Amino acid sequence: MKILFIGDVFGSPGREKIKAELPAIIESEDIFFTIAQGENLAGGIGITENTAAEMFKVEVDCITTGNHVWKHKEVLTYLDKEPRLLRPANFPEGVQGRGYYVYDKDGVKIGVINLQGRVFMKPLDDPFSIGMKIAGEMRRETHNLFVDVHAEATSEKRALGWYLSGLVTAVIGTHTHVQTADEQVINGRTAYITDVGMVGSIDSIIGNRKEEIIEHFVLSVPRRFVAAKDNIVANCVIVDFDEKTGVANSIKRYNF
Repeated sequence: MKILFIGDVFGSPGREKIKAELPAIIESEDIFFTIAQGENLAGGIGITENTAAEMFKVEVDCITTGNHVWKHKEVLTYLDKEPRLLRPANFPEGVQGRGYYVYDKDGVKIGVINLQGRVFMKPLDDPFSIGMKIAGEMRRETHNLFVDVHAEATSEKRALGWYLSGLVTAVIGTHTHVQTADEQVINGRTAYITDVGMVGSIDSIIGNRKEEIIEHFVLSVPRRFVAAKDNIVANCVIVDFDEKTGVANSIKRYNF
């Protein structure tokens, strides 16, 4: 059985790419379940009910997020009512929404856990202990567990990958928008990649037009960042796994 994990979908150019091509990819690659990183769906930062709905309409089964999830206040009530939309599980108690969920699709249970790193990012609760606790609890219901680790530091993502290996089917890194080439199956059990990448322009700077970003660095003054619209590529990974045991057979980078 195969799961498709789509990197950070960046603004309207990323959404249009997914809407135009994802259904055919799901059919041609025989994808059973699809997860998309969606914290940048709305204008390149944040997510709204409408932008999430666009993804659900084209067979995305779950949307994970990260530190930008709170950008648009309208999402707060939506997080509470939409189980297909997750926010990092290691935010403090009392925060809207949910950080993990078990989805039942055609009789197969798929668990998704969303975590956020702490290195070079806002200090949250410990993703290691929380991830371990949640994975242990979810394994009572299913062994098919997929983790989005939304983090800045490669070391933290790899540490979480090894820490959770054996308990989960896959640990997929997000946040940097740059696809890494270190996909592997850890301990013959858990698929891993440091960063799956993004759905955005390959002629951009992490999804934004080059001109404003370069000017920002050169002049050290704020600039309005705008999503680049040309040469859009969707960075993804496909994880093949045994749905009876939750063991990953393989992970491969897949770009379209």
